[in-house]
Amino acid sequence: MAQLSPALKQATPVQVARGEGVHVVDTAGRRYLDFTAGIGVTSTGHCHPKVVAAAQEQVATLIHGQYTTVMHQPLLRLAERLGDVLPSALDRVFFLNSGSEAVEASVRLARQATGRSTVVAFDGGFHGRTMGAAALTTSGSKIRAGIGPMMGGVAFAPFPYAFRYGWTEEEAVAFSLRELDRLLITAAPAADVAAFIVEPVLGEGGYVPTPPAFLAGLRERADAHGILLIADEVQTGFGRTGKFWGHQHAEGATPDILITAKGLASGFPLSGIAASEELMAKAWPGSQGGTYGGNAVACAAALATLDVIEEEGLVANAAEQGLRLRDGLQKVAADHPGIADVRGLGLMVGNEFCTPDGAPDTAAATRAHAAAAEKGLLLLTCGPHGNVVRMIPPLIVKAEQVDEAVGLWAEAVRA
Repeated sequence: MAQLSPALKQATPVQVARGEGVHVVDTAGRRYLDFTAGIGVTSTGHCHPKVVAAAQEQVATLIHGQYTTVMHQPLLRLAERLGDVLPSALDRVFFLNSGSEAVEASVRLARQATGRSTVVAFDGGFHGRTMGAAALTTSGSKIRAGIGPMMGGVAFAPFPYAFRYGWTEEEAVAFSLRELDRLLITAAPAADVAAFIVEPVLGEGGYVPTPPAFLAGLRERADAHGILLIADEVQTGFGRTGKFWGHQHAEGATPDILITAKGLASGFPLSGIAASEELMAKAWPGSQGGTYGGNAVACAAALATLDVIEEEGLVANAAEQGLRLRDGLQKVAADHPGIADVRGLGLMVGNEFCTPDGAPDTAAATRAHAAAAEKGLLLLTCGPHGNVVRMIPPLIVKAEQVDEAVGLWAEAVRA
């Protein structure tokens, strides 16, 4: 009898039987508040009726039409609809299955378009588990350990993680941009750099919002040196941060290439990159493709997701409920000094646990995370030390559910 690989580690002991909105129900019938959303994937909640109906209708019509062989209508409609939410300059899209694939497609495009080989990524970033994406990732050793040598042509610069450095945000930004400028005249000469790749909020790296001034500084340097700016919006896109795209919190920081996945299709595997017509035309013939990319059922689900986000005002809801969630968590932290920082954008909030001397307290975060699950609240941890407990509820979450989660979290922390 075959079984799952022992390398797969479950964050909670829950075995789910079904999902309903912001809840999952286990095989024994117990309901849990799911503030993981499949790591930010089920943006419209579990089994939203409109997404279910769209997928069911598409399954009965066409399940798969491989898009370099034939073209199908859900794919074409989705490309057109994304034009309503993408930055106006990014008017060409290419669809894939996963965030890692989209990251690698963005690097491929950047290198081919510029004729340059180096990509600069930032400390703590997570960009995926495939070999190219892992080479850009420093959120934790588990992504890179034991698989080297990594892909070449990657350089790393500091990320303005103000809490970690013990500085103000302004000091952290100034330091990080200064070190980036140094990198561009030392280990990664600007003339060799194809792209900067950055998350608008560090995801696996600890739920640290990227300061707007840092994104603006990257845009300025990219323009000055002929470097492309890639925004990895796999987790921050589709309303998660209280704006449709995470980079929109920084004025004038529009990327040259935008990566999307996770919340794009409410749980169906779908990802994509967007760029301008001029830039996308510089991809070499045959360099974009794939067997399952742009699957018809996933595209139908993505179209329904866009409808739900618009009709139910979910971007504004993410902003409103995100503030409510962060305020509630800060009140819990005020009573528990072990929670040293509460931060985030929209419905993407992290609680960082530290010891009295400021060191990462992985044990305390692990205990609080497990206690929350026991009390019926499903959460995840992140950060290089695993000392950040993160909350990622679906965008449909209501005020009373936020308050319930905060109450359960307070009980878990006390426990």
